[in-house]
Amino acid sequence: MMKTSRSGFRVVLVRPRNPLNIGAAARALANFGLHELMVVAPHPPVWQETRSAVGAEEIVRAARAVGDLSEAIGDRTWVVGTTSGSRRNLDRELIPLNKPGVWLPKRARQGRVALLFGSEKTGLSNEEMSFCHALVRIPTTDECPSMNLGQAVAVCCYELAREGAIPTRPASAKIHHSDPANLQSIEHVFARAERVLGHTGYLKPKSRAATLIKLRRLLLDLELTNNDVKILGGILAQIEWKLQL
Repeated sequence: MMKTSRSGFRVVLVRPRNPLNIGAAARALANFGLHELMVVAPHPPVWQETRSAVGAEEIVRAARAVGDLSEAIGDRTWVVGTTSGSRRNLDRELIPLNKPGVWLPKRARQGRVALLFGSEKTGLSNEEMSFCHALVRIPTTDECPSMNLGQAVAVCCYELAREGAIPTRPASAKIHHSDPANLQSIEHVFARAERVLGHTGYLKPKSRAATLIKLRRLLLDLELTNNDVKILGGILAQIEWKLQL
């Protein structure tokens, strides 16, 4: 029995020709939380020489090579093919990648999905595309429609993640948010700024009071945090020391 990805998605590379592309595809899966990779009819030297980029070794070791497409998608409930559409007479509409609601409807996400990528040289054949419920096109230019295989896999995986079709874990790093500074702390900064500005001649006798009101309002509008106040206070203290105030 085939091992099913935890996300329900399987990436299938059909007749890949370059071991580096298989490794790059595996790395893309690892980047976006996918785990299941299958390779259909790879050239024997290509499959044996495949090396994964850092972080995707487990995916490559678990990847399966099968003889024909039916083995790779037989247990799938929804199959999506990727193609540039060039040099093909397609009998149905090509759906842009950025419309996942069309090529991957909600009912399809409940099941087991396969995402097919064709050979670097020829792409998916018309027969291979006939197994697909939907055909997707990455919106590349007409002058250069075909993408590198590894890059195409990465772009499609990103779109699945962006759409929320792939369950992703939140970032593990904790962000520390400093508390808002109280008025007493802000007034300490204000007092230091007043001394420095007065010493440098910025505060003119006639406009001193009005300028200081504007300065206090500016400090309040900045909504400074305790960390902000420490930084500003340290900068002004250094200037005071240098000016020998």
